[in-house]
Amino acid sequence: MDDRGGDVVVIGAGLIGLAIAFELAQRGATVRVYDRGEPARAASWAGAGMLAPYTERVRDEALLEFCASSLREYPAFVERVRAASGIDPHLRLDGVVHAAFNDADLKRLQGHAQALAAHSVPTEMLDRSSLLSAEPWLGSHVAGGLIVSGEGCVDNRRLGRALVSACQTRGVLIDRSSALLVECDERRVLGLRTDLGFTTAGAIVNACGAWASQLNGVPPSCVPPIEPIKGEMLALAAPVGFVRHATWVPGAYLVPRDDGRLLVGATAEPAGFDERVTAGGMHELLHAALSAAPSLRSFAVTESWAGLRPGTPDGLPFLGPTPIAGFFLACGHYRNGILLAPATARLMADAIESNTFSELRAFSIDRRRTEESSLGRTTCV
Repeated sequence: MDDRGGDVVVIGAGLIGLAIAFELAQRGATVRVYDRGEPARAASWAGAGMLAPYTERVRDEALLEFCASSLREYPAFVERVRAASGIDPHLRLDGVVHAAFNDADLKRLQGHAQALAAHSVPTEMLDRSSLLSAEPWLGSHVAGGLIVSGEGCVDNRRLGRALVSACQTRGVLIDRSSALLVECDERRVLGLRTDLGFTTAGAIVNACGAWASQLNGVPPSCVPPIEPIKGEMLALAAPVGFVRHATWVPGAYLVPRDDGRLLVGATAEPAGFDERVTAGGMHELLHAALSAAPSLRSFAVTESWAGLRPGTPDGLPFLGPTPIAGFFLACGHYRNGILLAPATARLMADAIESNTFSELRAFSIDRRRTEESSLGRTTCV
C-alpha cells in the first residue's frame, strides 16, 4: 500500500494539470499527478496551440480578460518551463492573420478591427497586395485581410513534453493508473485511491479535461457539467516558412510548425467520447484550406487526428474551490485550454496555497447552483 502523503494531488496530466503542478512545485509544495493515460496527450496533444483570444472572439468579458491576462503571462511562463526542462516550446507571438475572399467578409474584418480598437488591441488592415506580400501562398482571389498583433501560437506537443520534464525536475511525481477514486468525508477530501494504493492529500485538483465529470468518488455538488466536444485536425507537409503566420481562412485555420508540418483545423461537434477521424471531417478541412489556397493541393497529408475539448453549458471553465474542502476544479476550458494554462496555474496555486480565489469567482461551480435555482423559480412562475 502506498502511504506516501502529498500536499497536493492533481488528477489529469494535460497542460492544465501539469502547469498547476509545476507552479505549485516551484512554490515549494509536494505534488503528485495522476492520469489514466500518457501525460500531455488528449486535448493537450491534439490542439494547434493557438494563443488568440481576440481571434477566437471570446464574448464573455470575464473570460476575455482571463484569456488576455494569460496571453500576457505566456512569455515568462514559457521561459520558466524552458529553463527547468531544457525544451523550447517554440512560442510565437508575431500576430494572427485573417484572410477575406469577398467584400462582405472584408467588411466584417473591418468591423472586428474597430471592435478590437475599443479594447486597445493593435491590428492592421491589409489590402490584397499587402496580404499576398505577407502570405504569398494564399489564393490570388483573396480580397484582403487583417492581422491581430500580439497573438500567435505555441507548439503544444513540445510544451507538453517540456512541462512533464519541468515537473519532474521540480520533484513532481507523475503516475499512471487505470483506477482513480477520490475519497472524502462530508466536509473535506482525504486522498486518492488508485491501483497503486492510497495517497493522502490536503488538496485534490480535478484537471481531467473532457473526462472531468467522470471522476469517481466526487459528491454530486462537486461534479462539473462537462461535455466532450470532438475536434478533428490534419497536417500537411509544407516547406519551412511557406506559411509565415497562423492564419484564419473561411472554415479553417492553418498553423505552421518549425518542423515543416502545417496544421489545418479544426472541426467541432458533440460526439460523446468518439475520437475517430472521419472522412467528413477531413473533407471539411481540406475543402476550406484548398478553397483559400489552391497551392496546397500538391502537399502530402502526413497526419490526421481527433481530440476531445471539454465543453460547458455556458462556455466558461470551472475553476477554484468546491463545497468539499480541499477539492478544487480546473476544467472546462473548451477551446482555450492551451492559452489559459499560465493564468490557470497561477490562480489555482493561489487558491490552494493561500485560499485566495477572488479572481476565480466568475468561474466557480457555485454558478451552476445559481442557474439551477433561477431555472427552478422560473418554472414555478
